[in-house]
Amino acid sequence: MNIFVAKLNFKTTSEDLLALFEQFGTVSSAKVIVDKLTNRSKGYGFVEMPDDNEAYTAINDLNESEVDGSTIVVKKARPKTEGPQGGGGFQRRGEGGGGGYRNRY
Repeated sequence: MNIFVAKLNFKTTSEDLLALFEQFGTVSSAKVIVDKLTNRSKGYGFVEMPDDNEAYTAINDLNESEVDGSTIVVKKARPKTEGPQGGGGFQRRGEGGGGGYRNRY
């Protein structure tokens, strides 16, 4: 099961996350997400646990617990959605959206 962990202290490392979740069972991977430009933690990460029962126990016990001085949020990760996220509502002229050309004469 893929687990989402948010509100991490910016000093918490992937190794810290691994050690935290290993208390509950086997951990396939643990990764704190870092900004590519600054190499600083973004304050969230993901943990992969192959045994769902162990994963649910970890989620229940660790959600809203204090780690490195921060109260973390732990929940089952939602599947990544396909395609670009967010964005504007760009439409070409004449396709029902805004702005088509209007002849004033």
